[in-house]
Amino acid sequence: MSQRRRGTRDAHAELPASMREAVDDFADHLSRARNRSVHTVRAYVTDLVSLLDHAVRMGCAELPELDLAVVRSWLAKQRTMGAARTTMARRAAAARTFSAWAHRTGLLADDVAAPLASPRARRELPTVLRADQAAALMEATRPADVPQAGEPAGTEAPEAVLLRDRLLLELLYGTGVRISEACGLDVTDVDQDRRVVRVLGKGGRERSVPYGVPAQRALDAWLREGRSALLNAGSGRALLLGARGGRLNPTTARRIVSGWAGAAGVPRVTPHGLRHSAATHLLEGGADLRAVQELLGHSSLASTQIYTHVSVERLRAVYRQAHPRA
Repeated sequence: MSQRRRGTRDAHAELPASMREAVDDFADHLSRARNRSVHTVRAYVTDLVSLLDHAVRMGCAELPELDLAVVRSWLAKQRTMGAARTTMARRAAAARTFSAWAHRTGLLADDVAAPLASPRARRELPTVLRADQAAALMEATRPADVPQAGEPAGTEAPEAVLLRDRLLLELLYGTGVRISEACGLDVTDVDQDRRVVRVLGKGGRERSVPYGVPAQRALDAWLREGRSALLNAGSGRALLLGARGGRLNPTTARRIVSGWAGAAGVPRVTPHGLRHSAATHLLEGGADLRAVQELLGHSSLASTQIYTHVSVERLRAVYRQAHPRA
């Protein structure tokens, strides 16, 4: 167990019993009633435990004693400790969400964090590959003599692993799905007649995403020659398998993408970078912004609009380089 996780657990154990119960009930509310992801629940609970631990140190013996001044003091402390703006924004959101829930359930007399201002997170433009670089990455898995980039040498069925890697890259770039969504795909989620995959995204929202001919070819090869070589009793219906036959996990998938980017000689890219690249190339090719929103599974159009900024930045760069009056 990491030092950070151990510290969070210890802080939770030292809280008054009523606060510990509130933390557990809040986590259950996020998971069951609001259908938040495991990662979101973990992050919010970690933030809440930190807030309540700070409250106890400031003299709050019970949860009803929590007030806005304590919350602001906690956030100020986080800022002085060097927390990034994005982290501060999430912690403020966690405090507001907990405060609203605790007020509704009668644990707090007032929604103490409602007036809390959230620091605006600075939105960085995502790093994307050029279309030719993305093509080079996709082609890197073609030659049979290219060394395996994702898993240690000596794993069984290296040709099957190569076919798996090729499909992973084609799916990530060809559909723009998140890495967790790609690793969560089952064989039955693929409709080969219509060339679409059924994806379970954030918040349990399901969507259908089309894929192209190159991804279909990679899928055919994987199902015909690769998956059976790695298949075992623990594989279940998972589409993408690890070298030992279990469902491919996101950590390994990230290493695969990074390894093949190095082998292809393209800039270092992550699975999310391939998602950014897919969205940017769709918009540059004339796709409608709302269609891209649907493909990516964004709940808000504002999340998709950042890709229009990427295209504008590219245009400006070309202008500065090429125009004599730039």
